[in-house]
Amino acid sequence: MSTTPTTTPLPGPRTESNGSAVIRVLSYNIRSMRDDTSALARVIAACDPDLVLLQEAPRFFRWRKKLARLAAASGQVVLSGGATASGPALLCSLRATVERTEDVLLPLTPGLHRRGFATAVVRFGGADGPRVGVLSCHLSLQKDERQQQGAMLLESLAALDTPYAVVGGDLNERPDGRTFKRLAAALQDGWAVAPWGGEHTSTPGDPHQRIDALFATAGVQVLGCGVPLDQPGVTEADLRAATDHLPVLAALRIPASA
Repeated sequence: MSTTPTTTPLPGPRTESNGSAVIRVLSYNIRSMRDDTSALARVIAACDPDLVLLQEAPRFFRWRKKLARLAAASGQVVLSGGATASGPALLCSLRATVERTEDVLLPLTPGLHRRGFATAVVRFGGADGPRVGVLSCHLSLQKDERQQQGAMLLESLAALDTPYAVVGGDLNERPDGRTFKRLAAALQDGWAVAPWGGEHTSTPGDPHQRIDALFATAGVQVLGCGVPLDQPGVTEADLRAATDHLPVLAALRIPASA
């Protein structure tokens, strides 16, 4: 397992001659779009993602219009989530063929914020391309509830019943935490497998901790994963202005369907 981030440019989206798909996946806590939405859209567009896994998407007044505007400004379309998933949302490029979507609301703990998952099953490379499960999450600030949600995340991922899957989110926990460790034991932690770019996601003004992550199931090849600090078109000024987290970008190779 590599521990030194590479500076090689991240591979771009493509379908390979053997039918496998190289995709880019971006996970991003956007703080309900309360900051500079133009900077936010520029960061997303510059990362050229096939899938965008959002956390803290707008949930209140005109939330659908706000999410649709962000998608349009960044070259994406809305896939699922938002208020119906209590915050997590999914965007995708037109390269994705959508099979189904589902928003999952988690049990409410009195006195704590309601949480949920935005999930989908998509294909790349046309209707016969590999099926990929997608899940965006924002786990609890409370340790015990977070651990329960980590278990429910793995259950929801299994319920998608796809050969390959990707999970992204704000875990509200560092890699040495119990829930983070559980997810990393069951899935591939993108940064730990193929570090690229920057490691720490919080905060943009003082990056000192990794609490946001992208994971992939076995069989998916992680080509690179990290904060897109050197991605062409992504500027430090935009990263600071867009929201209070830094995004995580990964390039993944999805094997061709059998």
